[in-house]
Amino acid sequence: MNLYEPAFRHVLYPAYERLRGRRTLQHLGEYEANQWRSPEEIAALQWAKLKALVEHCWREVPYYRTRWQSIGFEPGDLRSMRDYARLPVLTKADIRENFQGLHARSLARQLLYKATGGSTGEPLHFGYTRESSERRAAVMWRGYGWTGARMGRRSLFLWGGPVGDPGRGALLKERLYHAAFRRRILNSFLMRDDNMADYAAAIAGYRPEVIVAYVDPIFRLSRWLLEHGRSIPGVATVLGAAEALHGYQRSVIEAAFPGARAYNTYGCREFMLIACEAEDRDGLLSSADHLVLELLDPVRTEDGNERGELAITDLHNMGMPFLRYLNGDVVSRKTPWHATGARGLPRLSRIDGRRLDAIRTTDGRVLPGEFFPHMLKDVAGVRRFQVVQETLDRFTRKVVPGPEFGRGQEAYVRREVTKVLGSDACLALERVDDIPLTASGKYRVTVSRLQ
Repeated sequence: MNLYEPAFRHVLYPAYERLRGRRTLQHLGEYEANQWRSPEEIAALQWAKLKALVEHCWREVPYYRTRWQSIGFEPGDLRSMRDYARLPVLTKADIRENFQGLHARSLARQLLYKATGGSTGEPLHFGYTRESSERRAAVMWRGYGWTGARMGRRSLFLWGGPVGDPGRGALLKERLYHAAFRRRILNSFLMRDDNMADYAAAIAGYRPEVIVAYVDPIFRLSRWLLEHGRSIPGVATVLGAAEALHGYQRSVIEAAFPGARAYNTYGCREFMLIACEAEDRDGLLSSADHLVLELLDPVRTEDGNERGELAITDLHNMGMPFLRYLNGDVVSRKTPWHATGARGLPRLSRIDGRRLDAIRTTDGRVLPGEFFPHMLKDVAGVRRFQVVQETLDRFTRKVVPGPEFGRGQEAYVRREVTKVLGSDACLALERVDDIPLTASGKYRVTVSRLQ
């Protein structure tokens, strides 16, 4: 362990937290203790939190009270998870149509807000409390700790770059923040075949202990390294994000970064980290002391596990609670639904959702499907969107517009897409009334018609 890591965890970060009036480390201590409880103890803790949340929503959140009354439910009827499973699910359409009604009356003025990147094709704004934000960060640090990616370790993020034109003050603040955490950001959206050497040199020169990356870019970089007879030693942990890390990708990454172990993570912007592999890499440990994960109409898989659409409940966002929220993902879980190791947290076996087509450019780059959700998450008036690549230089951008989507937003989209696709790309922008679902009932954010 380097000297900076314990100093950051026990001195610098606590001082920063006290200065900001935050309790992330206290929550982290709570969650780190929870993980060693038995499955039965964790289930009891989750149930107590869930009952308190339902009672809170009945008192404070008009949307839930009205909807539950319409089906004849009140909190006293909640006696088991079977009763909970009878409550209506929450969809993105429900949130948009009832945005204000989902706010807790006593906390509405205290909320912070974010927008999702819309990886299912539907950008979404949502509110959350400060405590919820701190707890989500604590859950993230706990999960990353299972992989050895502890706070204070020298880290490199192969991630999305800034969108638009942030000011010098914002850029300076961001650089100082990342420097304190000992991390560097490389923009994966600019990666292409002819600049792979630059990315490899930047990583080797920075000498990270941990790499956090979108799966496809780190896999392509790893494959390039091996094809050129190169490797980058010294990395201990590689965390894959945004899409599932497959076995063949894991082996290539670990060969390109000898000595490293690659791990699967699963999360979404609405909740941050949902599940993460641990040392044994036997499935992904889920945060059952922080979230409720349900599989809707699960079916048995060939390996004896269960697969179904995921419904998620955040047990600590009291300001704009999401109960039985459908984020559009399909997952598989271990059966029986309990832990098999020292930690009592239940395990997902794999993530089956988020199959986004990659986009190729004329200069040899391959953009991960996360690029367009990342770019468009804060564009006003984008209800749904889809990018279709017809040829290497011809794209169709379909938008289901809201009333806020005007010429300024259209010009912004064209400008930002052109920055990445190149000035020779032909981008047709179509305003459409709807974007049809796939046969499996999902939206496809990107569609590539290339062979």
